[in-house]
Amino acid sequence: MNKFNWRNLRNEHVWLSVIWFAISFLQILNPSGASLTGWFNELRFTALSWLLIAPLVFLMFNKMADLNRFITFVLFFSCLATLYGMKQLYLGVSSGEQQWLNSGNDVTHILDGKLRVFSMYSDAGQFGASQAIIAVIALTLALGPFSFVKKVIFGLIALFLLYGMAISGTRGALFALASGIAYALFLSKNFKVLIVGIAFAMAGFGVLKYTTIGDEIFQIRRFRSALDPKDASLNVRLDNQKKLAYILKDLPFGAGLGMSGMNGITYNADKPIANIQPDSYWVKVWVMYGIVGVMIWMGFTCYIIGKCSGIVWKLQDPKLRVKAIALTSGTVGCFICSYGNEVMNAMPSSAIMFMSWSFVFIAPWLDNQSKQIKADGNSL
Repeated sequence: MNKFNWRNLRNEHVWLSVIWFAISFLQILNPSGASLTGWFNELRFTALSWLLIAPLVFLMFNKMADLNRFITFVLFFSCLATLYGMKQLYLGVSSGEQQWLNSGNDVTHILDGKLRVFSMYSDAGQFGASQAIIAVIALTLALGPFSFVKKVIFGLIALFLLYGMAISGTRGALFALASGIAYALFLSKNFKVLIVGIAFAMAGFGVLKYTTIGDEIFQIRRFRSALDPKDASLNVRLDNQKKLAYILKDLPFGAGLGMSGMNGITYNADKPIANIQPDSYWVKVWVMYGIVGVMIWMGFTCYIIGKCSGIVWKLQDPKLRVKAIALTSGTVGCFICSYGNEVMNAMPSSAIMFMSWSFVFIAPWLDNQSKQIKADGNSL
């Protein structure tokens, strides 16, 4: 007996992951001369992980209980990560983590003598952005039609994860938080709260940009620098993008996989473009796939988010609808903040993002199951 219903894979999410993998695989033919090893290492993250993760929900985790477990696990392990981050901040890093810092990572992770907490993640940027994304999910659930106790639990989890975001010193996490919350309010069609939320957000950004309140706190200084157009880090990024634009003007299909970021430095150090840091996943895709590839990638991502949004609006089960809103909004925050850091191309954010999309895609199935259970219950 066939355990899996392979027909479930006939959907846009899986098909787009297949098409993107094919496009990425064909980059092996890119004439720019990227290292084969660099191409393979990059392929695993930019395309293969999406191809392998997207089908899992449709084949194996397609029940309401699976969705609930997924959300529970994501919230639990994110809280565990913040706890470990607090250990790093207050009790110090382990010997292995200290070796990692001593290998050159202290330049970006120890600023003004303060540690940018990275917890169990690859770096502080991934940790902070991930905490912001999961905080969006928890905050959205806290406003859902759940019991008072659950609302309080979700709210406390959100606050705890926001603390994790703060101690990471990751400035891009602010944009994940703001865009994710705004999109959650938009999907909920609660436009009054959305307007109030935007007003509070603008006030918060105004405090950061136009005042010096809280400057004695390292984390607030870090967030404030994200809004400073004269910030040295921002200007370096903009200068690098100008250099990349000059090189890429004659490369509509990019320089090839593995020609940017860590793989570029490791495997293609002899190529000038590989030594210019992208400092952004959006820019990295542009470098590797060119203007043609980045437009395709943007189109795929925006289509999936739009499809998820349409699904959310049609759901009847109020609890399921809120869960779908939370997951969709979390992926929007992940996508937006990936402009500043390589968030959606690394674990665990990439796995959470791809599985979240799949869970929203199967939400209509779950909605029908819920209706059937209610109908059967009423008929008894």
